Amino acid sequence: MELAYIPSPSRGVLYLGPIPLRGYAFCIIIGVFVAVWLGNRRWVARGGRSGTVADIAVWAVPFGLVGGRLYHVITDYELYFSPGRDWVDAFKVWQGGLGIWGAIALGALGAWIGARRRGVPMPAYADAVAPGIAFAQAIGRWGNWFNQELYGRETHVPWALHITSSEGGRVPGYYHPTFLYESLWCIGVGFLVIWADRRFKLGHGRAFALYVAAYCVGRGWIEYMRVDDAHHILGLRLNDWTAMIVFLLAVAYMVVSSKLRPGREAVVEPGASDAVADGTQEAVETEPEAKDTDTEKAGPDPDLDPDPVEAAVEAKDEAGAEPGTSRSKT
Repeated sequence: MELAYIPSPSRGVLYLGPIPLRGYAFCIIIGVFVAVWLGNRRWVARGGRSGTVADIAVWAVPFGLVGGRLYHVITDYELYFSPGRDWVDAFKVWQGGLGIWGAIALGALGAWIGARRRGVPMPAYADAVAPGIAFAQAIGRWGNWFNQELYGRETHVPWALHITSSEGGRVPGYYHPTFLYESLWCIGVGFLVIWADRRFKLGHGRAFALYVAAYCVGRGWIEYMRVDDAHHILGLRLNDWTAMIVFLLAVAYMVVSSKLRPGREAVVEPGASDAVADGTQEAVETEPEAKDTDTEKAGPDPDLDPDPVEAAVEAKDEAGAEPGTSRSKT
């Protein structure tokens, strides 16, 4: 018996009356909220309007969920369409099974549709949400912990994951918590993108490309540790090949983009900067009026208007003086 290990939850769903509350779904939902919140802050800091990220996410998130599920079902079709399997299970997303490659690909299509409807450049939007997506993945991976899935090889390290379920061909024991490794890696990727974006002013989709490349590096070695069933090509798991290909594409994009479009977009959302400028202009135009009002309230300027008493005395002296004489000054 291991002295130290990560326990698995006894169950991944709680019931509030007839309503099931699934840990996997909660992790996905929380991740989406974090991605939208952080993406909105970064978008506003780049000069965009608050709320634009959420409006586009309305398109991106459903597309991403469908894409993630499609990738999983296509690459693991034998789980749903082999003899003795029920194809209806392919629609049971809450049981787990979302491929990040399909989620990003189809989610990007949904984001592109939303960005076009909003009139904003897709690369700038992708840069804004990139670290948030990484953090969302970090949170979402804990859904695999609730489902007791996607663990690695058997191990005896102090942080081993204790699998207790025997459903679906699982063998109870102590395994590498690859879900935890990927969660921590995604957190590091998110902070890497934030730092690099501040340091190098990444633009035109390069912050998003950095996120993709950095994630692929981690996914490659983590995928190699997993023991769940997967298709193999030349001795490597399919997702390892996918990670290598996507990594090369992301790096190539960063290199080519930096040469063709260096720097960062000056305007990320047409009209957002104009609204700010109009507000500033109104404040400037009303400032002189405020000064005039203050001057009227303050009364006459003593340096410009003579004292009425002194003026009366001088007039009396001048009237009493003889013609041809003048007052001496001492």
